[in-house]
Amino acid sequence: MRKRPNFLLFITDQHRADHLGCAGHPDVRTPHIDALAAQGQRFTDFHVATPICQPNRASLMTGRLPSAHGVQMNGRELSLGERSFVETLRASGYRTALVGKSHLQNITAVPPPWPGAGQRLPDDARSPHPGRYGQEVATRWASDPAFDLDLPYYGFERVALTIGHADEQQGHWRRWLRQQWPDADQLIGPENAAPSPGLALGRLRQAWRTRVPEDLYPTAYIADRSCDELQRLAREAAPFFLQCSFPDPHHPFTPPGRYWDLFDPATVQLPPTFHAELVDPPPAVAWLRAQRKRDPAFRPGHGAFACTEQEAREALALNHGSLACIDDAIGRVMACLRALDLDRDTIVMFTSDHGELLGDRGLMFKGGLHYAPLTRVPFIWRDPAQTRSGQTVSALAQTTDIAPTVLVRAGLQPANGMHGLPLQPVLQGQADSVREALLIEEESQRSDFGLDRRVRMRTLRDHRHRYTVYDGQPWGELYDLEADPLELHNRWNDPRARGLRGELAERLARAMLTSTDSSPYPTASA
Repeated sequence: MRKRPNFLLFITDQHRADHLGCAGHPDVRTPHIDALAAQGQRFTDFHVATPICQPNRASLMTGRLPSAHGVQMNGRELSLGERSFVETLRASGYRTALVGKSHLQNITAVPPPWPGAGQRLPDDARSPHPGRYGQEVATRWASDPAFDLDLPYYGFERVALTIGHADEQQGHWRRWLRQQWPDADQLIGPENAAPSPGLALGRLRQAWRTRVPEDLYPTAYIADRSCDELQRLAREAAPFFLQCSFPDPHHPFTPPGRYWDLFDPATVQLPPTFHAELVDPPPAVAWLRAQRKRDPAFRPGHGAFACTEQEAREALALNHGSLACIDDAIGRVMACLRALDLDRDTIVMFTSDHGELLGDRGLMFKGGLHYAPLTRVPFIWRDPAQTRSGQTVSALAQTTDIAPTVLVRAGLQPANGMHGLPLQPVLQGQADSVREALLIEEESQRSDFGLDRRVRMRTLRDHRHRYTVYDGQPWGELYDLEADPLELHNRWNDPRARGLRGELAERLARAMLTSTDSSPYPTASA
């Protein structure tokens, strides 16, 4: 390997850590991702900074928790004053490129539900850092053929952008599709979909059989453009960082062509908690179930919802199909890397921005809950210079750790204010862990679950316990992860756990204190 390695980061959207063949899932087919794990190291207790798209992608880029970088919820844009680790790489001579989903700025211009009528104050305490925002708003790309990003974009010198989900995406992909196919827009969306009679998720507008061919679908486009970038980068002497970012398997589910019915809903395995009896679950779970019962015409919005078994089975089958499509695309990119003789000089990573319930506890999607299927995501590190291949790593790690780990491996120092920790001590076998516990944050624009305020929550998680508090609520969650790894028995109200609750509350407070922002450095003593 050359002195400074290349980096290739694969990232999926809304992908549980257990939904990989190498993680032991009985249904999922991911041979190319499994091969990365066999050649590298797969983390088994890797969690997000927050289980929400835009905030956790900002944490990936900055190595900082949402409370520090400011994107605590969808609908807030990452400040152009925040320094991404990609910009640090670029400043040191790396060539940088992004293909696929970014979601570091807003993708819609829909007014937010918070603050509501009469709640908005005349001024915000913080003014936006100067620069151009709204660069990823899908309608602007759709209405103006000349609309584009200002480059470099958060450190990326070149970007081939996709915006949104399913087959309805915008950005560079939609413009390219229109060049490839006359009347391309007639292939897109549920109104143009192929018939799928009896599809329960179709009635909820959460799945349809797309008419976009496999080779024109966004997943294929991302693989093709990533290969184009690799061919260009191979001609340069400088090392590179390439991010290959797939918007699937996030709902709505539209796996193309043969991937649509690759898995049979009748035979996929439901999560073991689908029919499980829960002991003292948080009121949010009961509220979601009651919501579905009292509203027969219910349609899911942005957050979690109670699902039927048929809906869960369909979602799982289509999720698995989308993952198989992504896995094949990753196989193509890796074949390109090898054909260009870049494989031995390139560190390859695989992760996701957050998880998904997909039938866990009879629920689907995400939002306002910190069960492991939502917070735990895959992370694979494949470094050709290391010999510790095929290992599983049980150390607690987090999305924020990716930035400092890449920088250290590139011979650079992490930035002041990064909360993430370099994982080299674990990767090199010098230590079993880099932390004893981690902090997970979440804030929402919405007052879900019938609450009297928007959801705001914090979680402390270590190998033994998960402790979660909700803003303004007398209830919370406490699980013994050794005795109850599926988080079925909430011990929050257990008198025998009262002392443990106090201990974990103190540890959470200390973790929040540790995570306060240390950037910028002071410029004088007084």
